[in-house]
Amino acid sequence: MSRKDDEKKDRLLAALDQGMVMIHVDARRPGVLVPTQLRSEPHLRLNLSYRFDPPDLSVNAWGTRCTLSFSRQRFNIAVPWSALFAISSHVTKEFWMYPDDMPAELVQQALVTAKASAPPEGEKGPSALLREVVKEGASDQDPEEGPDDDPPKPVARGHLRIVK
Repeated sequence: MSRKDDEKKDRLLAALDQGMVMIHVDARRPGVLVPTQLRSEPHLRLNLSYRFDPPDLSVNAWGTRCTLSFSRQRFNIAVPWSALFAISSHVTKEFWMYPDDMPAELVQQALVTAKASAPPEGEKGPSALLREVVKEGASDQDPEEGPDDDPPKPVARGHLRIVK
């Protein structure tokens, strides 16, 4: 198992411990097992969660396997680490991308989009200030923020709920 595969495994397991996770997969890669109609997808998004109560969710050195529902039909999926190029957490909103494993079409599309949105030559485009995001409850306060700044808004509850 490579260092990158080990990192993907650790990130996926940590995100699953938090709640629902979306994995971004190139379904055309060798070893990927998904329904026939999805096998040609360069960017397939699959939701995984312990709350789905999957009897067979497995995350190991090879990749991940699980039974998921597609159009109300259960299907045993298999995704090797080489086919997984991003992981996003629905709960924490964190996103991890592995550009080396991204499909060429997605990389090309990103480059075209970036060129299209670039300002014309000679014009100054928008500028952004990048700064480190500090987790809630951290004691270090951003020096640019004063004590009078608005407090963070609470996370809104989803509109769906479980009815038993």
